[in-house]
Amino acid sequence: MIEFGKIQPVAKIAIILSRVSSKEQEDGYSIDAQMFRSQQYCDRKNLSIVKRFEIIESSTKGERRDFTGMINFAKRQREPIAIVTDKIDRLQRSLQEYPLLNNLVLEGKIELHFVTENYIIHKHSAGQERIVWTMGVLMAQSYVESLRDNVIRGMVQKVREGGWIALAPLGYLNTRGERGRGEIIIDPDRAPLVRRLFETYATGAFTIGQMHQKSKEWGLRTHIRTRGYLVRSQIYKILNNPFYYGQMRIKGQLYPHHYEHLISQELFDKCQAVMKGWKKKPFLWASKEFVFRGLIKCALTGKMVTTDQKTKRKANGEISKWTYLRTASPDDPAKTLWIREEVVLKQVEEVLKGIYISPDMLKDMYAHINQMQMSEQEFHTRQMKELAAELNSIQTKKDKLTDLLIDDIIDRPEYDARKNSLLSRKKEIEGHILAHQIGDDGFNKSLCLLLDVISNAYNLFNSSTIEDKRRAVNFVFANLSLKGDKLLYSLREPMDHFVKCTDLSKWRTLIDTLRTDPVLRAAVIKCALCIGPDKDVGQ
Repeated sequence: MIEFGKIQPVAKIAIILSRVSSKEQEDGYSIDAQMFRSQQYCDRKNLSIVKRFEIIESSTKGERRDFTGMINFAKRQREPIAIVTDKIDRLQRSLQEYPLLNNLVLEGKIELHFVTENYIIHKHSAGQERIVWTMGVLMAQSYVESLRDNVIRGMVQKVREGGWIALAPLGYLNTRGERGRGEIIIDPDRAPLVRRLFETYATGAFTIGQMHQKSKEWGLRTHIRTRGYLVRSQIYKILNNPFYYGQMRIKGQLYPHHYEHLISQELFDKCQAVMKGWKKKPFLWASKEFVFRGLIKCALTGKMVTTDQKTKRKANGEISKWTYLRTASPDDPAKTLWIREEVVLKQVEEVLKGIYISPDMLKDMYAHINQMQMSEQEFHTRQMKELAAELNSIQTKKDKLTDLLIDDIIDRPEYDARKNSLLSRKKEIEGHILAHQIGDDGFNKSLCLLLDVISNAYNLFNSSTIEDKRRAVNFVFANLSLKGDKLLYSLREPMDHFVKCTDLSKWRTLIDTLRTDPVLRAAVIKCALCIGPDKDVGQ
């Protein structure tokens, strides 16, 4: 009679299995350490090692392809083979693989040798030994489940505090704070382009496909993997992502975050309205473009003013076309009033004439901007020297800090804390240096570009295409509405300040205000980004 538990394992050959996940490797479960202990075990048991499997994968997620490859290798052997692993949880952390492994054990194909636990599961193992194996797996699974619960609780708490729990959206960068915690900062290279993406799409003059092409022209690339150009689906996701104005979308719910906003909610909502407008545009007019399509509301009803085109054949056979805006009648809002497009266009042209700048005045304004820039150069030079000196001081402190660690004067946690603090300050200084290098010069260029465009706005508007006129209207006007045939409007910043300037002294005063007022300064740069480098309001 066979007494279970008394029969010894029969395997003479062995597979060594070492497995880690990236996190566990940091915590001391390195593959080298596992391999060393397993190899010593095989030497003691006189097991001949035929293959080593080093697996870097989760034991609870995915298909476990490397694990499957090891099992298939074991099945191909003509004699029983021992699978030697450091611990039970190196082999499995759930009962998912239990039926597969147990069947192979009962068939005598494999034996399971656990080094740390110091016991073996083979064909003739007693039921008590199998229970120990099962309990070991359950304990490993319990650890994973507990760890998962802790991670979920941590993620929930981080969301409550306004923290993001995934890769930062394009326009932001993931970084580490002073305490080593994950933080998200503005990407100085891509953020202006992402903002420009929203601002341009909000004009209503472009489809997602056209925005995709423009993003290539601007050089907007991803910040991960191959850093290639965006695809259309990524453009769509960006324009629909509320993160940029301060809300995180997690499982369909919105939560406020504490990171810097890239755009305003107003701009985001406008993009959403444009997107819905494209989807709802009637098929009959899908191929037609009108200057004011989707740009003007009725001042009486609040509804969008629609555009229509009428044709009339003359006696000589010539066909005439007129474009009309359809709105509510001031006398009776229930009735429809048809306004010739030319009537509204003339009112727009009058506004553009009001912000006209003569060539002589424009020349004097350029000279004033250059004079102010020269007067501020000394201040920027002094600031740059002070920042560079502090940057050198930080590098010296880092070197001394490393020496303190090597000499065991400070321990690793204190070293990491001080180093992270220095690195954080270094990044802050580098940001200030970059701002001094390009900030003021960039503003001056933006202001000159904006003034140049405004000085030619009227002529450019008259000579441009329908699409360019639409963009020009969006560029100058913040809100448009019709009350009968009268155009009601408000101008965007800083255009609303330009109409008040009638002589050079007022322009100089305004330029000084634009340079010092943070809101107006940002508005100038924003407008310049919408214009682009070609100095054309229609571009």
